[in-house]
Amino acid sequence: MELFYYTVFGGLTAVVAALELSKSNKDRINTSSAFNSFKNNYLLVYSLMMAGDWLQGPYVYYLYSTYGFSKGEIGQLFIAGFGSSMLFGTIVGSLADKQGRKRACVTYCITYILSCVTKHSPQYKILMVGRVLGGIATSLLFSAFESWLVAEHFKRGFEQQWLSVTFSKAIFLGNGLVAILAGLFGNLLVDSLNLGPVSPFDAAGVFLAIGMAIILSSWTENYGDPSESKDLLTQFRGAAVAIASDEKIALLGAIQSLFEGSMYTFVFLWTPALSPNDEDIPHGFIFATFMLASMLGSSIAARLLARNTVKVESYMQIVFVISSASLLLPVLTSLLVTPSKVKGGGISFSGCLQLLGFCIFEACVGLFWPSIMKMRSQYIPEEARSTIMNFFRIPLNIFVCIVLYNVNAFPITVMFGMCSIFLFVASILQRRLSAIGDKPKTEEWTMLKEKNAEDEESNVA
Repeated sequence: MELFYYTVFGGLTAVVAALELSKSNKDRINTSSAFNSFKNNYLLVYSLMMAGDWLQGPYVYYLYSTYGFSKGEIGQLFIAGFGSSMLFGTIVGSLADKQGRKRACVTYCITYILSCVTKHSPQYKILMVGRVLGGIATSLLFSAFESWLVAEHFKRGFEQQWLSVTFSKAIFLGNGLVAILAGLFGNLLVDSLNLGPVSPFDAAGVFLAIGMAIILSSWTENYGDPSESKDLLTQFRGAAVAIASDEKIALLGAIQSLFEGSMYTFVFLWTPALSPNDEDIPHGFIFATFMLASMLGSSIAARLLARNTVKVESYMQIVFVISSASLLLPVLTSLLVTPSKVKGGGISFSGCLQLLGFCIFEACVGLFWPSIMKMRSQYIPEEARSTIMNFFRIPLNIFVCIVLYNVNAFPITVMFGMCSIFLFVASILQRRLSAIGDKPKTEEWTMLKEKNAEDEESNVA
């Protein structure tokens, strides 16, 4: 392996370690022992859930290819997953507000375990069912757990600022350290122990089952709006009114969709960008490097969120501009650096530059997650938290499906340029959100809640 990869990985490791070890009292939030116990329980569960997710990621495409499916058929399976997340996931995720967030988290575990079981079959239809189940599970993972955490946090009387501690630690562990360990563990199962490409999915099922046992034994139930008379359509209408009537919620949804859409597109494009001439690149090591960069971002976010003088709405404008510039690098290198025409070999000079830029982007991803979670906890009404969060994922899933369907239709530089523009637009929207962040909520959402309450009373009468 080339010295370059070790240098980047070692440098990031040193910076992350220095940041974590050099934290002063200004960078830490003083909390209670009751909160620490609550936080550690959530972090354990969240890490197990993310381990179940990360173990599968690197081997989905590989497993389908070993079953003999073509690139087009595999693409259809991936589209089915995102389409399922958009359609069924929105409905199932929205039920969390009415039926209970703890129940939704358990449903995530069961659904994802069943999805893992389907990977044992080489039949296309069964694998398609697995992708549909996986899409539903993804929607629950990115809405139910956060909704449960926020509601339970306030129900127990903890301070709002303490949420930032849980958010930043969850990303540092779940989206950083656990991702690296899951990659290494998957590599051990498949390559070292020769247990086959389905073994990471079996291991994922075990982690999910352990997490589900902890949820069932230690979590209490909480709801958004458990009123009996409110059906799913009314919930959707209420969420739509909240988004349309409150500019802050609408802006937050647009920012999230633009950033996550660019992030998922990056996931599909970084491999061909770094090896346009089939250069031999260590995918697993590069993935671990990206996750380390994400840990760096979440570590920086923890410091920023711990300070009352720094507004999350302000620094995220800079984060989006930097992320936009980092994804513009492939476009700039294609224009300024003479491309190599030699097939194979090691990573090229332009590839090295792009890898450094991609590490900066991943650091921005690490900053984004705890920051967007903090803003969601501030702006999204508790009554429809899961429903609104799943609404935010609809444009994201549409965008990713379109990208997947047309991934071979446009040059990579065009795709990266488009992502860079989206991220710059996100920075403009973030600037607007920062300007209106302190304004009170509009009255329409309150009026809708009052109208629903009156309807319930009339139904009872």
